[in-house]
Amino acid sequence: MKTKYTYKEIWIISYPILISLIMEQMIGMTDTAFLGRVGEIELGASAIAGIYYLAIFMMAFGFSIGAQIMIARRNGEQRYNEIGTIFYQGIYFLLALAAVMFTLSICFSPHILKNIISSPNIYEAAVSYINWRVFGFFFSFIMVMFRAYFVGTTQTKTLTLNSIVMVLSNVVFNYILIFGKFGFPKLGIAGAAIGSSLAELVSVLFFVIYTWKRIDCRKYALHKLPAFQSKTLKAILGVSFWTMIQNLLSMSTWFMFFLFVEHLGERALAITNIIRNVSGIPFMMTMAFASTCGSLVSNLIGAGETQCVQGTIRQHIRIAYAFVLPLLIFFALFPNLVLSIYTDIPELREASIPSLWVLCTGYLIMIPCNVYFQSVSGTGNTRTALVMEMCVLAVYIAYITYIILYLRVDVAICWTTEHLYATLTLILCWWYIKKGNWQKKKI
Repeated sequence: MKTKYTYKEIWIISYPILISLIMEQMIGMTDTAFLGRVGEIELGASAIAGIYYLAIFMMAFGFSIGAQIMIARRNGEQRYNEIGTIFYQGIYFLLALAAVMFTLSICFSPHILKNIISSPNIYEAAVSYINWRVFGFFFSFIMVMFRAYFVGTTQTKTLTLNSIVMVLSNVVFNYILIFGKFGFPKLGIAGAAIGSSLAELVSVLFFVIYTWKRIDCRKYALHKLPAFQSKTLKAILGVSFWTMIQNLLSMSTWFMFFLFVEHLGERALAITNIIRNVSGIPFMMTMAFASTCGSLVSNLIGAGETQCVQGTIRQHIRIAYAFVLPLLIFFALFPNLVLSIYTDIPELREASIPSLWVLCTGYLIMIPCNVYFQSVSGTGNTRTALVMEMCVLAVYIAYITYIILYLRVDVAICWTTEHLYATLTLILCWWYIKKGNWQKKKI
């Protein structure tokens, strides 16, 4: 099957994304690692509050994916001077969205969570986290547009530097604010939220300074702020709207999964939060290659080389397996060592091992699933991707409702939801790339 890129070229583009995603995942890991030493209630509450925040954040991320697809297409077409306009219109829109979501979250989050969380202790801790974490919307929403620019133009090395700065900032802020070091008050779970938001602010400042100093701003029309252009924003939303809805729906059902597990008890929720964080590293590794594939697919279509798309997808699946499988084997063979990063409670570690094993088997399907799904989005047919996602999520919701709320199965069995989701998504996306009419999609 014909391809354009060598594995070395794919790696050169992918590895900065990989490093940046892993580094960003370490923000959640450090939150969990620190809070796991505060208590199980804080650990469980940070899971629900973190997913709640992430569900809203993923709307912005979905918008940035659409913008990234357009930037990559313009990059492939060598229409560089249009990239800055796309970038800035995205910034304007996301700042407005951040203001709206911040206001809604402050006003309504306590009422929403009170009605869906059964444990009063977890509710109080979750609200304490969210009330501070929502300030991060203003920083993280801007951050995703910078990522869209750097990935879309294949200048991905910058992401590595940014992520290192952000993670180190988060570790320092968390250590000081959670445990009350260097004269600061001991804030516990609220300190984790403040630390994460401050780390995102540092990330944005880094991106701004780096772009101004190191990037050819005139080439990409980044050197001046354009006026608001509704036509350009409408074009971006034509692609992004569907990825925004898709990401919101996907994360909302993930949030629902955590809420259902919370009804199994505080221990089950604590286990689920630990497994979510352990899964972050293989997930981010998979998404690095999947995101690269989506960007390269868009570049290939822009350059008129659609015959190389399917071969490029297969290349990304192979290289993703090569990196993720050894990690999964390590997780399966040394579960106690891995889990000890997140909690120093022996009983909690032992109870988490079966769920970790189930998770490892799920990634055998998640790898090709994510690469194919990002490739479908990379074709510009984001509406088709949304329809596929909605069909799969309908089955997913029915499944988690039955096995968790009705059967009340062990938490390890709950994690088989990943197998179901990945299998159905992979089948639909494979069929679309094989049979769908995506080659001439204009964006």
